[in-house]
Amino acid sequence: MRSFAAARASRAADTDRWLKDLFRTAGDGTGAALLAVGSLGRRELAPGSDLDLVLLHEGRADIGAVADRIWYPIWDSAVGLDHSVRTVDEAVEVARADLKAVLGLIQARHVAGDPELTRKAREAVLAGWRADSRRRLAELREMSDRRAEGSGEVAFLLEPDLRDGRGGLRDLQAMQAVAAAWVASAPGPRAREAYELVLDVRHALHMVTGRGADRLVLQEQDAVAGALGLLDAEALMRRLAEAGRTIAHAFDVTWRAVDRLVSGPSPRGRRPLADGVVEQAGEVVLARGADPRRDPVLVLRAAAAAAGSGLPLAPATVSVLAAQSAPLPVPWPEEARDALVAVLGAGRAAVPVWEELDQAGIIVKLLPDWERVRHRPQRNPIHRFTVDRHLIEAAANAAAHTREVSRPDLLLISALLHDIGKGWPGDHSATGEVVVRDIGARIGLTPPDVEILATVVRHHLLLPETATRRDLDDPVTIEKVAGTVGTREVLELLAALASADGHATGPAAWNAWKAGLVTELVRRVRSALSGSPPPRAPTLSQAQVALARHGGGAVRVNGGAVTVVAPDRPGLLWSAAGVLAAHRLVVRSASSAAAGSTAVIEFAVVPEYGSPPDPATLEADLRLVLAGRLDIEQRLARRTRSLRPVRVPVAPPRVTLVDDASATATVVEVRAHDRPGLLWRIGRAFGECGLDVRAARVETLGAEAVDVFYVVDRAGRPLSDGAQRTQVRDLVLAALR
Repeated sequence: MRSFAAARASRAADTDRWLKDLFRTAGDGTGAALLAVGSLGRRELAPGSDLDLVLLHEGRADIGAVADRIWYPIWDSAVGLDHSVRTVDEAVEVARADLKAVLGLIQARHVAGDPELTRKAREAVLAGWRADSRRRLAELREMSDRRAEGSGEVAFLLEPDLRDGRGGLRDLQAMQAVAAAWVASAPGPRAREAYELVLDVRHALHMVTGRGADRLVLQEQDAVAGALGLLDAEALMRRLAEAGRTIAHAFDVTWRAVDRLVSGPSPRGRRPLADGVVEQAGEVVLARGADPRRDPVLVLRAAAAAAGSGLPLAPATVSVLAAQSAPLPVPWPEEARDALVAVLGAGRAAVPVWEELDQAGIIVKLLPDWERVRHRPQRNPIHRFTVDRHLIEAAANAAAHTREVSRPDLLLISALLHDIGKGWPGDHSATGEVVVRDIGARIGLTPPDVEILATVVRHHLLLPETATRRDLDDPVTIEKVAGTVGTREVLELLAALASADGHATGPAAWNAWKAGLVTELVRRVRSALSGSPPPRAPTLSQAQVALARHGGGAVRVNGGAVTVVAPDRPGLLWSAAGVLAAHRLVVRSASSAAAGSTAVIEFAVVPEYGSPPDPATLEADLRLVLAGRLDIEQRLARRTRSLRPVRVPVAPPRVTLVDDASATATVVEVRAHDRPGLLWRIGRAFGECGLDVRAARVETLGAEAVDVFYVVDRAGRPLSDGAQRTQVRDLVLAALR
């Protein structure tokens, strides 16, 4: 990867020379000094960086004129400038009151003028910083937490903030401020190397955009990767994720040292936690005589003790384990496998322990296949984390479901490995099945357990995808799922994993609606596996039927839930969806079902922006469209003309006719970038083909729509004619463009 460190140093040196000339021509430099703070003070000047300067003086009456003769040429050059004029006492006083000012002055660098003034100011500021470190470091921690909360994590964001995100440039600068207070060591070489990488990425971003940007947006990532000599955006984001996690980890270690200072002396002595593992001063360390060179399971035992007690592993202990641990025998002994399960079973406490081991390179030694997913970006707005972090998050979530399954150990291991195939080309579920067979044998699972693990990984998406994209009232749906899972044991594991995986992915991937559908699917499949008659499909209530008969239809709006109950007829679903789109409501999910001649459509909606529309007006328009008295096409056309076109490139839409998914209808699956009126456009295309929608499952995942429709021809039969199937695909695709 190309480095711009020399370019930054050269730019800083050139700027220093320019500023020295400006200072010299501004007049007599006696009793004044020019200081560089910020990126220039650190000699990290990127192409779009502003200049942060402080002009110190000893009470000179003409200092304002001197300052003008320095500032105006800088402004005339169109370089951004943040400036201040202070006496030494004023600078020290500002530093006492303003956290941002003291952080800059701690690393201030003399550029021109009287160096004694610079020395006096820096020493006084540092002395005050150290004397009041307890209060000031608490302020720094609070500011860092607020910044991270607002900007997210560099390692996991699709468009990370390189400066203010957690694991970004500000975090390492905060660690340097802590070190200046003599509370913790300065950032180590790994953190410094990661920091330089983030600086290089920001430098390349400034070159590509021609401005001082800090957020690495999607459309710039390939160009930035090219400027850095990397293959593509994925290679860039993987390197950036690793750097962000390295800085974030070092940041956490630094603040543990700060917390020890604030909380006072730790209790003396050692408390045993496991064989060869003890607690000391609030951290997990190795007992005297414990030797990882002769005890290869010690590293997992220590990790299990740390996760189980909710304590961090001491950094020195992690270093010893990383450097000295003997390789585990293959297959693993039972004790090692039990320790791994114990780590994962600790739930949320497992995540920081796993991260600690991963940072030290221990995880890839234990599980070599982990390297393929380590720091791998998902490149998908639905996912909150990189692949490896998603896996440990899923395992931590799975710990809450261990009471629901007969094999909690296999649940935790399958949660940890369910996406391991994403490190290989092809369908990650299929490749993951192959990989976990090797891993299962490596960690010592029995052949039958390896088969269960492989089945769960291969089909970990089966339940959520079936529940949201297939008609649960269709017997074929239940039969196919039951035939795939084979046993109630596997069904239980898949159900628990679906929840753990969905929660680890993000709110767009798992919600109450999806959880309810999966629960209902599991209930029906469990009955089929036990040989019981399939549960009866839920019927409409008498009140719903009465509403449908009264006035031709009924509409209820309750917050984000919109229910339409009406006599079933072609076009009902998309006509209602068109009204919602015209009222700037985004359909997040929708389900359509019919009982006899009555249809019930449930929409979950959110406003595109601002407050939701008036429910009474929305109900009135829905009733008008049900009665055929509202031209929804004209209303939507006006709405579409008012929207800005989408300028960010998106993947082309895809329309698939799924064979063998139903015996009574043709299943059409539509994947497309979501936009207002999408569901209405799809439905209108079906109408042009003379098709009726028997049932529908509509879901929006981030910016992507995943819609499934059960359609029949005018005679109520599935589509069998090849020409008609092609026409359906072509017309729906045309409607999506």
